[in-house]
Amino acid sequence: MAEIKIVCLGDSTTYGFPYGPEHSWTSMLAEQINGKVINKGINGNTTEDMLRRFKRDVLDLKPDYVIITGGINDVVQGESLAAITFNIENMVREALAQGIKVVLGLPTPVDYPAWEKVLQNLRDWLVQLAKSLNLPVIDFSKAFYDENHILKKHLLLPDGGHPTREGYKAMFAQIDLNLFI
Repeated sequence: MAEIKIVCLGDSTTYGFPYGPEHSWTSMLAEQINGKVINKGINGNTTEDMLRRFKRDVLDLKPDYVIITGGINDVVQGESLAAITFNIENMVREALAQGIKVVLGLPTPVDYPAWEKVLQNLRDWLVQLAKSLNLPVIDFSKAFYDENHILKKHLLLPDGGHPTREGYKAMFAQIDLNLFI
């Protein structure tokens, strides 16, 4: 089996904040695949930031796959859903145009109802985009809810938005490794 290269583009929940990249779901993924996983998560990044660095951090690296996960910081900063979706769709189309396989990561939840409502609308839009383009989705948000859709607060830090170490493990558990075979 040939080695593959995966770039994980995102914000602090990709980077592994506050513990560092070695505790992120990206490091756990790297241990399970035949190839290289490059963590391009930057704390505080919005989807606009991610789009701005997309050429350098994704296209120039010529990966086989890119996992795009973002939007939480946009919501916190009051960015419109239209602007967020515009940025994500541009990244997706640029990657596909370069022959890079795109995987969409659904943003993790936040323990703040007003922001969570917008994030759920973003997740719904991402699922529809994935269906329309036949792209796989990793539902990272699913890791943080029980069977009754109650938030597992123990998987989030006291800030209500960043995963604990167990939260990052739960995020990794949502990844179907068969996506990368």
